[in-house]
Amino acid sequence: MIGRLNHVAIAVPDLAAAVAQYRDTLGARVSAPDALPEHGVTVVFVTLANTKIELLEPLGAGSPIANFLERNPAGGVHHLCYEVDDIIAARDQLEAGGAHVLGDGEPKLGAHGKPVIFLHPKDFCGTLIELEQA
Repeated sequence: MIGRLNHVAIAVPDLAAAVAQYRDTLGARVSAPDALPEHGVTVVFVTLANTKIELLEPLGAGSPIANFLERNPAGGVHHLCYEVDDIIAARDQLEAGGAHVLGDGEPKLGAHGKPVIFLHPKDFCGTLIELEQA
């Protein structure tokens, strides 16, 4: 069902500082910030040869990333994103198998403009999983 690893998401308390670390210290190519109010985050992508790193900063008081950063003030790995060929078929198969899709279960547009869903960490070894339509 899952395809390639699309990105590893890292929640950060200060996006500008994280961008500087990746760009200036590691010499990485980093995208411009993109505010995603529907997800409560501002994101940038660090492009690597085989995948991407998504750096996430809270956007607004209701951001789900804010809760994560309260528990992890320095930031940390927030989720893994895998590509799927058919997000609706993947969702239906996962739910039939007992996995919990977060929110209302309907895909929303993600940072790449493609439909995404999130799967509860308790079903996947304590890791929040994002699935993105390939």
